[in-house]
Amino acid sequence: MAVYIGLNLEHFAFGEGLGAELAPGGPQPDVLNYAWRDYGNRVGAWRMLELLDNLGIPTTVLANSAMYGYAPALMEAFRARGDEIAGHGRTNSERQSTMSEDEERAMIAQATEILSAAEGVVPSGWLSPWIAESNVTPDLLVEAGYRYTLNWCMDDQPMWMTTRAGPLLSVPYPQEVNDIPAIVARKESGSDFADMIIDTFDEMLEQSEGQSLVMGIALHPYIVGQPFRLRHLRRALAHIADNRENIWLTRAGEIAEHWAKAVPFGSGELSV
Repeated sequence: MAVYIGLNLEHFAFGEGLGAELAPGGPQPDVLNYAWRDYGNRVGAWRMLELLDNLGIPTTVLANSAMYGYAPALMEAFRARGDEIAGHGRTNSERQSTMSEDEERAMIAQATEILSAAEGVVPSGWLSPWIAESNVTPDLLVEAGYRYTLNWCMDDQPMWMTTRAGPLLSVPYPQEVNDIPAIVARKESGSDFADMIIDTFDEMLEQSEGQSLVMGIALHPYIVGQPFRLRHLRRALAHIADNRENIWLTRAGEIAEHWAKAVPFGSGELSV
């Protein structure tokens, strides 16, 4: 079983309405919710970086390109760890599903150029802000050079997709083991979320005796980076780290690269 963490480092524009809410927002500027989200970039992500270092866990950073201007030291810290930086749009203050094809193409190009220049390597994977796609998003990703997407949360194994520009690999990214649906939407506690991670891990580890599986864990520093949730997250990730000899604890890009070599395009692809 391959296990990876998808850590979302996200930018939210001040005075705009898009973003998870701690409490029902009022008129803009919605200082309460903006400041709550910004805690993740100022404090929560640093606490999580320390946790990942202590447990020796790699991660795939899902980065809005605006983060390089907004929190450059944070991006540098994850680069220094050798973590994978995957594309996550320009900012979480916009959805690419509302863009025209030309606008979306330009957005992908701009985000990719910023990540490539900063990291010295072109990102291979993409997660759309809000997991929002237009009818041509997979096509545009392949045309921009992307090899895998995390948007399609439909399987426990990678699967090939066909686009007008060639194949695109879908790597499983969770919507259940994901702190936004679990904690923000369903109002589950930090302890419940940690138990969810552990239970999913234990069950999938048993299932993986009969088939190859991928377990992703989707995290946002402004949610699980809060101290009372971070304590429970530490418990869950320590459980996974203690079992590292029985799994492949890796990054999403390495999973995609391995699968592309092991399972050739043409096996179970989805046309979009």
